[in-house]
Amino acid sequence: MTDSREELIAAVQDVPLLSPSVSQLLEVTADPKYNIADLIRIIKHDAVLTARLLRVVNSAAYALPVEVETVDRAVAMLGSRVVVGLALGGAGDGLFTRPLDGYDSNGEGIWRHDLFSAIAGRYVGLKATTDFTPDLAFTGGLLLDIGKAVMSQFLVGKSAAMLADIANGTASDYLEEETRLLGLDHAELGYELAKCWQLPEVLQNAIRYHHKPSQASEIYRPLCYAVHIGDTLAMMAGHSAGSDAMQYQLESGYDAYFKLDEQDIGMIMLQSGEEFMQLEEVMALVMEA
Repeated sequence: MTDSREELIAAVQDVPLLSPSVSQLLEVTADPKYNIADLIRIIKHDAVLTARLLRVVNSAAYALPVEVETVDRAVAMLGSRVVVGLALGGAGDGLFTRPLDGYDSNGEGIWRHDLFSAIAGRYVGLKATTDFTPDLAFTGGLLLDIGKAVMSQFLVGKSAAMLADIANGTASDYLEEETRLLGLDHAELGYELAKCWQLPEVLQNAIRYHHKPSQASEIYRPLCYAVHIGDTLAMMAGHSAGSDAMQYQLESGYDAYFKLDEQDIGMIMLQSGEEFMQLEEVMALVMEA
């Protein structure tokens, strides 16, 4: 187990760092009081990000009657959430599209599941009963499974036995099985990567506690619950990241931060599904680039 843990930490070190522009975008948007002008300024100083942004906004997915030629206009058309998604989509040397063979995900990476999670988490955030920034739940959702992208290669051929252990009660959930086999779970590994990437602390915690939000510090707990529920709703909607779908515990305690009943959940599922269909094509353009 010790060797596996050390190998996993070493694998995290091999993941390319985020570009300065992406890091700045995440830092800026983690501040609830950020200004859209700050995003525009960052993008204008990054030729690759500018090209990606203009390519997407002028794609068939938007079918605009007039070509968009400026960053200012592109950001206004796409909105900050899509801009963050586009920035992350090209990060980590294909991290978000790595096949999750260890999770039997049929060659698909984490991005579709995490996109739905991000959308649903933001809608959950709109139901907050305390001061909350819904767009931060969107970013947290996009990042929640980065640990899986690194861990997957270490779990190849093990999913059937892991599921059997959960079914017979030997393990309570997939996290416990990951820890038993490798010394840590994908949320912990994602947290290690988030630290390497020097993500804002609030996002580090959203990744670390997206399955166990009750264990997060109180200051981060509302965000962790929003991301946690968004993740669960993505799995319920059929947008899983593989063999671990619905193999986690839904934690109680979210009602201290969000007003959610069955009707709210149904509406969030509907709204998230519609928005996912709109954004899926856009994000696919970036992932294929």
